[in-house]
Amino acid sequence: MTKLNRSIDRGLSVLDVVHSVGSCSLAGLTARTGLPKPTLLRICKSLEARRWLFRRLSDGNYQLGSAFPRIGGMGNRVDRLVAVGKEVIVGLSSDTGLASDLAAGIGGGRVEIVDTTRSFALHAIYPDCVGFRPSPILSALGAAYIFALTDAERGQNLEELSIRLPREEIKSLSRQATIFTEIRARGYAIRSPGHWGRAVDYGALLAAIAVPVLAGGEPVGSVNLVWNSSEGCAERMAMDHLGRLQLAARTIGENYSI
Repeated sequence: MTKLNRSIDRGLSVLDVVHSVGSCSLAGLTARTGLPKPTLLRICKSLEARRWLFRRLSDGNYQLGSAFPRIGGMGNRVDRLVAVGKEVIVGLSSDTGLASDLAAGIGGGRVEIVDTTRSFALHAIYPDCVGFRPSPILSALGAAYIFALTDAERGQNLEELSIRLPREEIKSLSRQATIFTEIRARGYAIRSPGHWGRAVDYGALLAAIAVPVLAGGEPVGSVNLVWNSSEGCAERMAMDHLGRLQLAARTIGENYSI
C-alpha cells in the first residue's frame, strides 16, 4: 500500500478547514486539525507563498487566497490589491484615527471587502467584514466603485443588478441618478444615511466616505473611511480627511499598476 505524503495531507487538512468555515484563526486551526501551532505556522506560510491562503490584517484569521483554484474566482486581482494596499490602509487609519476598508471589484458592478483595519478596541466597530459584498448603491464602497465605471458598463451592470439584488436594494436603484450626481459634485461617495450593511454592524449605525481605486484609469476597487455615525457627519470627516483618503486610493492604484 502506497504511503500518503504527510506534509501534503496536513496542508490539505488546513485548506479543507478554511474552505468550510470561511476564515479561521490559528487557534481554530489547531482545534480543528489537531496539529501544533509551530507546524501550522509553517504550513500556512507555505500556502501563503503560493497565494492559496491569505492572512487578514484585521484579526490575523486565515482565508482562501486569490490563487486557490476555484470556478469563477477573482484571479489574482484580490491578492494583488491586498498586497499593495494593506500597508497603505494601515497608514491611512493611523493618520486619521478612523477605520478603513479595502474592496476589490469582482465583476457585475459589485465589490467585495478584502481587507480592513477595523478594530473594536480602537474604533468601536466590529471587524468581521472581510468577504462581505456591500450594496452597490447604498454603501460608500459600492457606490464609489460603480460610479467610476464607464457609462456603458454602469448602465449594463445596473440593469443586471435590478434583477439579482435583494428587494430592499432594488428599491434603491431608483435613487442612483441622484446619488451619482452627488458623488460627482462632492468627489466622494457616502454611506446612505440609515443604511445597515449587515448584522455585524449592530450596536451603532456606521457612516463612511469612499473613493474608487483606479489602476491605469480603470477601477479595480475602492477604499473608505468608516466610523460610528454619532462621531460626526460625512461632510465634516471629508473636510478633515478626504485628501488623505484620495492619496491612499491613488497610491494603491499606482502600486497595483507596477
